[in-house]
Amino acid sequence: MDDEQLLRYSRQILLPSIGTEGQQKLGDSCVLVIGAGGLGSPAAMYLASAGVGHIVIADDDEVDLSNLQRQILHGNDDIGRPKVESAKDTLLALNPDIRVTTVRARVDNEQLTRLVTQADLVIDASDNFETRFAINRACVSQQTPLVSGAAVRMEGQLTVFLPRRQDSPCYRCLYREGEEPDQTCTDNGVLAPIVGAIGSLQALEAIKVILELGESLCGRLLVFDGLYHEWRVVKLSKDPACPVCAS
Repeated sequence: MDDEQLLRYSRQILLPSIGTEGQQKLGDSCVLVIGAGGLGSPAAMYLASAGVGHIVIADDDEVDLSNLQRQILHGNDDIGRPKVESAKDTLLALNPDIRVTTVRARVDNEQLTRLVTQADLVIDASDNFETRFAINRACVSQQTPLVSGAAVRMEGQLTVFLPRRQDSPCYRCLYREGEEPDQTCTDNGVLAPIVGAIGSLQALEAIKVILELGESLCGRLLVFDGLYHEWRVVKLSKDPACPVCAS
C-alpha cells in the first residue's frame, strides 16, 4: 500500500485484528453483490469505503423515483439510468482505488454460477425468493460464503451461510421453495433506515468472514424489529434432508 492508502484506511489499520495485513487481504478480495437496491446500497458502499478491492454488482433494473427513498447508491439525476451504472459511479467516487465490475442482468443459473465461482464471498441483497434460492444453490455448489439479508415494513433479518463448514445450514434449510412468505417492499412497503441497518450489517459480516474475525452469524438468524427496536437471535440448524446442502 502507498502512503495515500495507508492514510485512507488508517482507522481500520489501527485495529489490532486488522492491521496492514488484514487491509491488504481486503484489497485482494472480490465480493459479489447481487442487488443494487435498498440492501445492496449500504452494503456495497461500506465494502468500497473499507477497501474491498473488487466489487462485482449485479442488477437488471433502472433507477426509479420511488427507489430514492432508500436506495442511497442513486440520486435524482440517475433516474432512468441502469442501477449498476449509477452504483459504479457512486462506489468509485467513494474510493477510486477499487475495481467495480457491473453485470446488468437478472443473472440466470449458468451466469450466476460463473460469478459466484470468481468471488470470495457473495452478498444477497436481492428482493425476491426465486433469486435467493438460486444464489443459495450456486454458493453451496461452489462452497462460497453467503451473507443473506432481507427487510420489509419495519423488520429485517440477517444471517451467514458458510458452505465449507459441515454444520452450516443453507438458505433452503430456512425456507422451503413454494412455502416462503409473500413479502416484498413493493407490496408491503419498508422504512428506509431498516434496509440501511441490515445492509450495513451485511457489509460487517462480509468483512468479518473475509478476515476471519470474531464469530459470524453462521447458524444464527438475527431478527430486527425496528418499531420497538428489539433484536433477537434465532438458532438455525442444518436440515439433514435439505435437497441443496445435505450430503
